[in-house]
Amino acid sequence: MSEKQGLKIAIIGSGSTYTPELIDGFIRLRETLPVRQFMFMDIDDRKRTIVGELCIRMLREEKMDSEAILTADLDEAVRDADYVIIQIRVGKLPARILDETIPPKYGLLGQETTGIGGFMKAQRTIPVMCHIADRVRELAPEAFIINFTNPSGIITEAVMKHGFKRIIGLCNVPINMTASVREQIPDGELTMDYVGLNHLSWIYHIEQDGRDITEEAIRQGVKSERMNNIPPSDLDREITAVAGAVYSPYLEYFYDREHKKKHNLDSGKCRGEECMEIEEQLLALYSEKTLCRKPELLNKRGGHRYSEVAVNLVHDLYNNTGNVNIVNVRNGDTLDFLEPDDVIEVACAIDRDGAHPLPLRKIDNTHIKTMMETVKEYERQTVNAGLTGDRTAALRAMVVHPLMGDYTTSQKCLDEMLSANQAYLPQYKF
Repeated sequence: MSEKQGLKIAIIGSGSTYTPELIDGFIRLRETLPVRQFMFMDIDDRKRTIVGELCIRMLREEKMDSEAILTADLDEAVRDADYVIIQIRVGKLPARILDETIPPKYGLLGQETTGIGGFMKAQRTIPVMCHIADRVRELAPEAFIINFTNPSGIITEAVMKHGFKRIIGLCNVPINMTASVREQIPDGELTMDYVGLNHLSWIYHIEQDGRDITEEAIRQGVKSERMNNIPPSDLDREITAVAGAVYSPYLEYFYDREHKKKHNLDSGKCRGEECMEIEEQLLALYSEKTLCRKPELLNKRGGHRYSEVAVNLVHDLYNNTGNVNIVNVRNGDTLDFLEPDDVIEVACAIDRDGAHPLPLRKIDNTHIKTMMETVKEYERQTVNAGLTGDRTAALRAMVVHPLMGDYTTSQKCLDEMLSANQAYLPQYKF
C-alpha cells in the first residue's frame, strides 16, 4: 500500500454500537492516518445498516472522502485490508445474559469476561476468531488484526496458538487506569509501571519527578477510575493497601466477590439486560437521519476511550512511531515467571512490525505474581478447551480459577452452560 492510495480498514462486528466511537477516532487523526476505504462488516443486517449509515454521515459531515462499504461478506471485508479491527459478540447480548444468569444458580459469579461467564464467552468466540484469522492470512497476509473482542487476552492468545501471529489485543482499561492516576497526581513528571493480564492488572510502581511515590500514593488513596459496567465498592482504599498497587476495576470481582455476587442478585437485571436496553436506545438515536456525531448516551456503556486506544494503535503501527501503548502481546522473555507463549498486558513500543514489550522494573510484589500465575493457568486451559473442545481442559480451567474452584459446582454449571450454548460450540461433541 502506498501513502497515495491510503489504507483499507476492515471493521468486523461493525454493527456494534461502539463503532461510531471508533470512527470518531479516525476522524480525529485523519491528517496522519489516511483511510482510503472503510469496510463495515457484520452478519446482523439491521445493526450493520443503522450503525454503518450513522458512520457514513459522520464521515461526510467531517468531509472525509473515504469510501465506506457495508457488507455481510467476511472475505470482501478483509481482502487486501491493511488493518482488521475485530469487535464481535458471538451469540449477541442474549448469550451474554446466559453467561450472567446461569452461574448464580450455582452460587457462582455471572460476569462476561471473568469466571465461568468469561470462560463460556471465550468458548463461543475462539472458533469464530480462528476462522476470521484464517481468512485474513489468506486474503490479507500483511494485515494486522486489532482485537477488541473480549475476553481480549484469552482470544488473542487463542488466535496466536492457532498459528496467526500478526494480532494485537486491546482493552480500554489500561489507558483509563493510567489517566485516572495522572488526574489524582497532577503535578510533576509522572511515570508508571503497569503489568498484568487482560482485566487482571496493576500499576505497581509510580514515580514523580524521578522519586518513588508508590507507597505515598497508596496511603493517599490513589485508585483506578470507576467503570460504568462494574458495580462500585467502598473497599477500594483498603484493597489497594493490601494489594500494594493500584488495581484494575475488574479485580474487584476477585477482591470483593461476595459483594459483587449480592449486587448481581439484588439488582433485578443483569448487566447484559441493561446493555440490551441501552443498545436499543442507541440504535433508535443512530436511526435519526439528522444525527452526524456519536451521542452522549454511548458513554453509559463500558467503552470509554475506546477510539483513542484503537486508533492510536493503528496510527502508531502505520506511522512507525515507536510510541508506547499498553496492549496484549506474547510474553516472550518479558516476565520470567510466565511461559513465552503466554499473552500478557504490558507497555509496548509500537512500530510497523508490531508491538514490542518494554523492559519492566523488577516485580517484587509476590501477590501480583501469584495471582497472575494462577489466572494465567486458567487462561491456558481455557484456550486449550476453546481450540479443541476438551471438557477435561474446561474443568481444569474452572478448578484453578479463584472465582470457581469447586469441582462439583463447576461441572454442573459447565454442563448447563455448554447445553445452553450448543449452537455456538462446534469444537465440542454433544
